[in-house]
Amino acid sequence: MHNILTDTHAIEDRLAHRLRALRGERGWTLDETAARSGISRATLSRLEKAEVSPTARVLGQLCAAYGLTLSRLMHLVEAEFAPLVPRAGQPVWHDAESGFHRRSVSPPAQSLAGEVLEGRLDPGARIAYDRPPRPGLEHHIVLLEGVLAVTLGERTHDLQPGDCLRYQLFGASVFATPPHSGARYLIFIL
Repeated sequence: MHNILTDTHAIEDRLAHRLRALRGERGWTLDETAARSGISRATLSRLEKAEVSPTARVLGQLCAAYGLTLSRLMHLVEAEFAPLVPRAGQPVWHDAESGFHRRSVSPPAQSLAGEVLEGRLDPGARIAYDRPPRPGLEHHIVLLEGVLAVTLGERTHDLQPGDCLRYQLFGASVFATPPHSGARYLIFIL
């Protein structure tokens, strides 16, 4: 049987190792990484030792500093590329602090340009990203259930089930749900 708790623990351990390796590959000190990402040196150290679980916001800041999408980072710590990804084999990551659940439906691969994620936000959830991991990243969001507000820069888009929001990400973004409703959506990233 698939154990999400064990999977999350294993992913977080591999994620800590990968974060340490990314910093080492660039020859950055903890202080330099802190300056580039806006995350404290102490938090970075604890993340790299798997002493704390990363939040979506912190991973977003690190991905922006390293020039990676969150999905690309997660791909580096998840299983190898396979043409068929059964639902039971799709890695799930949960950020309890923000109420964000992320399922890697179609993980990125070296030879494929796109990827698909399923996101689920609890009622009253809010995730803010200061900047994109790579300027101009193309997103297509399809809301499957619930209510979702996506703010891109100064403009907020209120999505209802079936709506599709298409954009290229150049600045800050916020995903939020109202207190009475969560949301489940697909994101296609190109």
